[in-house]
Amino acid sequence: MTDWAIPMLALSGAFCVLFAVAEILYHIRGSNAETTRKVVHIGTGLLALLFPVVLNSHWQVLLLCGSFAVLLWISMRYKLLPSINGIRRKSYGSLGYPVSVYISFLAYEYFGKQYAYYYLPILVLAICDPVAAYVGRRTRYKPYRVGQGIKTVGGSLAFFAAAILVTAGVYLYLRDFPGIAAFGAVALAAGGLATLAEAFSRKGLDNITIPLAVLLGMVAVEQLMIPLWS
Repeated sequence: MTDWAIPMLALSGAFCVLFAVAEILYHIRGSNAETTRKVVHIGTGLLALLFPVVLNSHWQVLLLCGSFAVLLWISMRYKLLPSINGIRRKSYGSLGYPVSVYISFLAYEYFGKQYAYYYLPILVLAICDPVAAYVGRRTRYKPYRVGQGIKTVGGSLAFFAAAILVTAGVYLYLRDFPGIAAFGAVALAAGGLATLAEAFSRKGLDNITIPLAVLLGMVAVEQLMIPLWS
């Protein structure tokens, strides 16, 4: 067996275990689909953090993400995996997640394998989106309508605050960032754009638009603004 196949099989097995845990929580523990869906959402993001460490090429990521996208599409088509698909609202979020992981990995490779370009969009998606949903449902602070959907100011503020904290954690851990002004610009750009993406995306498409918004904010500041300041 080739060296690249072993980590891919290990990751595939880990994702299958995650789905199995969600099904157990749904069928045996009686957790609702919104809860188990968030468990999978967070768990997928955490497992995806291993991709730059154990996978060597975006082709491996494409194969892994593409395979799971097909499996998730089949589960939606034939009403399988109710722990993920058993929600009342129409959502394509489960299909969007592997797409966003692959796009983030492409950005990581394109920008010279700088880990921040992969980890920040994935962590903002994995952590901040569930935080916004939890706070929004718990507080119901100042609801507002977006199309046919309802969001809350409380949820959006929670998303933005969590995005700032995640950005701070990623940059403090991964790189020596050139000054508080530059860091603040990245945090505000990435966090602000991602907050808008979460607020205005519908049918689970925020699983794609949030990482894209984070990457847009990072590129705008790091590749355009910071060179002008230097």
